[in-house]
Amino acid sequence: MHKKTFAAAALLAAAALPLSACGSGNDGRSPVAVVSEESDSGKAATVLDRPFEKPDLVLTDTHGEKYDLRKETKGHPTLVYFGYTHCPDICPTTMSNIAVAKKALPKAGQNDLRVVFVTTDPGRDTPAELGKWLKGIDPRFIGLTGDFATIQAGARSVGISVEPTTKDKKGKLVSVHGTQVIAFSPKTDGGYVLYGEDTTVDDYTKDLPKLAEGAKP
Repeated sequence: MHKKTFAAAALLAAAALPLSACGSGNDGRSPVAVVSEESDSGKAATVLDRPFEKPDLVLTDTHGEKYDLRKETKGHPTLVYFGYTHCPDICPTTMSNIAVAKKALPKAGQNDLRVVFVTTDPGRDTPAELGKWLKGIDPRFIGLTGDFATIQAGARSVGISVEPTTKDKKGKLVSVHGTQVIAFSPKTDGGYVLYGEDTTVDDYTKDLPKLAEGAKP
């Protein structure tokens, strides 16, 4: 069972966030920033005391073009998620929940929102594969792939652990990665809100209008 666990700590100590193999049932932990809300607050969002800087990533999009994450999303409300298309459960559910919630925004808000899916399995997730997969969820979502080491470093910069794709005990290829969605403010471009894998459509629907304005949910 995957659980969202947040352990508050002093100063620059870390909060624990889940690591998931997307269906393998294995959990791990990776350090991130101090948070201002506990997991039992009743809110889906966890607001960071110190926002993350947006990852300095230049990768390849689904059209085979270079995509500079910081440059292309600057000034836009942005949701970033690290996952992979062969994931049987968490990744497609997370993306689908966001896609459904996005439709509740005014048209201008939908156009302004950037949802970025960065693959953790670049060996299999080619630009074409990413494009095909995201088209079935929301064709406006941005899919990025590239060198694994670059992706891993970018994920680590926002407190998310990503491990190389390996075979599980049954011989199935799995990508172990953190399952948090990070929301970046259109005002500061800082990543100040985290959402865990148990965040629902209703949670996103409620919070997206606030995130679009750069306000805390």
